[in-house]
Amino acid sequence: MSVPHYPVNEFGPLMKGMVIGIVGIVHVFLAQFAIGGGMLLWYFERLSQRGKEQDARAFVDGFFPILVLVSFVLGALTGVAIWFTTIAVGARTIGLMIDEFHWLWATEWVCFSVEVVAGYAFYKVGHRLAPKVRLRLLALYSIASWLSLFFINGILSWQLTPSSEPSNVWHGFFNASFWPSLLYRTCVAMALAALAACVVINTMKIERERRAALIRRASRFAAPIAIMPLLAGWYLASIPEDSRSWLLGGSAPMMMFVGVAAGASFLIGAYAVVALLIKRLYIGGATATLLLALALGATGAGEFVREGARKPYTVRNVLYSNSITPDEVAGLRATGVTVDDPYPLRDDARYANDQLRRGAKVERALCDACHTMKGGNALVELTRSWTDDQLRLNISKLQHTKALAQLLRWETQGAPATWPVAPTPPEIAGYLDAAGVK
Repeated sequence: MSVPHYPVNEFGPLMKGMVIGIVGIVHVFLAQFAIGGGMLLWYFERLSQRGKEQDARAFVDGFFPILVLVSFVLGALTGVAIWFTTIAVGARTIGLMIDEFHWLWATEWVCFSVEVVAGYAFYKVGHRLAPKVRLRLLALYSIASWLSLFFINGILSWQLTPSSEPSNVWHGFFNASFWPSLLYRTCVAMALAALAACVVINTMKIERERRAALIRRASRFAAPIAIMPLLAGWYLASIPEDSRSWLLGGSAPMMMFVGVAAGASFLIGAYAVVALLIKRLYIGGATATLLLALALGATGAGEFVREGARKPYTVRNVLYSNSITPDEVAGLRATGVTVDDPYPLRDDARYANDQLRRGAKVERALCDACHTMKGGNALVELTRSWTDDQLRLNISKLQHTKALAQLLRWETQGAPATWPVAPTPPEIAGYLDAAGVK
């Protein structure tokens, strides 16, 4: 059996998932801000044209260049960076998603292109346009950016809750977690835009009372944040039971990040509802910036939870995180994962014998999608206190178990220049049989 192999890319002490996560969190934060920002600008332009807010036009003309610079420049750069990092780490996953949704993904790119064109058109000539044309151009920008979220959300949520009808692209797209995640992200986008608006409003050279009036308008725009707990509960109810239990106590790190996301979101929502909407308090630039930073933390924790809920898959029940399908496991147990691997080790001469070299290839193929040897989530530290039997039992689903166990032992001992080749324990086959195919 032949399993596709791709060039192996390393990121030093950072585990590969962490690299994707850092880039992804920044991109998601910027993208959601851009979506909510477009909606907010249309809302303020409408207030201006109806004569309901005297400074709304000044806000739109002053706020939009910042939105353009942040979302179009940094957002586009991090978007490209996501493609580079995900292809470097999980080329097979990206290929599977493109095969499944290539026309829908192409539609998303069209929506993004319309968003960019509409945004730059407003930036360059918006001040010279007639009021109705200004409003329509902002509406076009807002709708195109939200549709970009619509299509990306369907593709990403499919990774966790793929359809039971794999041949039907629409069943896959409108999967179980599609609607709760889409509505939740829409509320987040509106809240981020409102918080950013409060920061910008505090920089406007107008009287405090007029700034307060604009802040009250922005606060109303953030009102949907009140229903986010219900949407979060709907999302948790829509995902598989084992993933839900993984988030709500099965994994201490995952439960911690759920707490961070929920806690930060609650603090932002409580402040928006109680202080801004009910008490109608004035929010200063420092407070708004602090809340925006808190929102970045909530976004990061939420994205960590979304990614972690899929483990050990990148596409649930379809593709494991190390780019191997469940159907390929039995064949790999018979042939080993290194037989068809065409790529040499970068530091081949470092290893004391061929058994360790084979173990390094096994680690590269099966482990380093989620671990490093001595950096983030390090295998050496995780297994430092394990006995040989523990090593073999705990990694009994891997091929060439004895080689990987010896590699970990060798690394733990400081990678000495000589190391004995260990015999194959007779119980290895029993461990593998007990583990089963999946």
